[in-house]
Amino acid sequence: MTLTRRNLAPLALTLATPALAQAEWPTRPVRVIVPFTPGGSTDILARALSAELQDALGQPFVIENRGGAGGTLGSEAVARSAPDGYTLMMGHIGTLAVNPSLYRNLSYDTVTSFQPITLVAIVPNLLVVNPRKVPANTVQEFLDIARRQPGALTYGSGGNGSAAHIAAVAFSVATGIRMEHVPYRGTGPMMTDLIAGTIDLTLTGGPPALPPVRAGQLRALGVSSLTRLSSAPGLPTIAESGVPGFDATQWYGLVAPAGTPRPIVDRLNAESARILRGDRLRPRLEAEGADPAPGTPEAFRDLIVAERARWGELIRTANLRPD
Repeated sequence: MTLTRRNLAPLALTLATPALAQAEWPTRPVRVIVPFTPGGSTDILARALSAELQDALGQPFVIENRGGAGGTLGSEAVARSAPDGYTLMMGHIGTLAVNPSLYRNLSYDTVTSFQPITLVAIVPNLLVVNPRKVPANTVQEFLDIARRQPGALTYGSGGNGSAAHIAAVAFSVATGIRMEHVPYRGTGPMMTDLIAGTIDLTLTGGPPALPPVRAGQLRALGVSSLTRLSSAPGLPTIAESGVPGFDATQWYGLVAPAGTPRPIVDRLNAESARILRGDRLRPRLEAEGADPAPGTPEAFRDLIVAERARWGELIRTANLRPD
């Protein structure tokens, strides 16, 4: 076909349309999938960041909780979504780094099926007990009780492969104790049962754990990072409490389906970094035991790859299965 001014015009419009759409994004609500039930750290962080992105970008950021199968159901939904910037996911260590080794037949790959946007926060786990069920005030007292009653203590998590599950397995391997795992469909219902005394303890993030600890409903014995929390400086690390070198922190980050246009990724990255470093959200997250940690999409991808290798080794060593 001979190109003329008449038929060049529609061609130019067609070529310009994707770039124009990306420049105008977002023009409608953005869906943010949380692959767990409400009330856990993933949900809390997703809602906090989404509210700020909504204000910054002028469109609703709508949270959709889609729990089940250790976060794989929600993750699969995002992996299969159109890469147009209108479906995002708040992923975390379990969904992006643990599940590939725990679940053998995933329909997606956590590196190639998602476009990382930014790491959002690093969240140390707290070893938290119901004081009516576990009369311990320190990590060492807890270990003494656990060793006297092998397999008797029950710990809850937000599901198989969740951050709390993997942290507790790492703690058991490091200390040689045995505990019974009770998986839930999310951290929210798990915390409700822990407060009620249905289970004995958990190793979970600060956002859901600190409020009941401060209210006197639960007792925190130690933190899983190598340094103490700025929001709870009196709480010792597990590493300084007789388990040298113990480090099992959670991390959370925003991802989109693979193929999401780079201009959209860059805009989300820049806005998220500005929000996470700002004076409105950062102090709130830090008070809840979450350390804002924005970075580049490439740095976030490198973290996912490295953490997949690290926790995959633990899963093989402990012979974990999703059921």
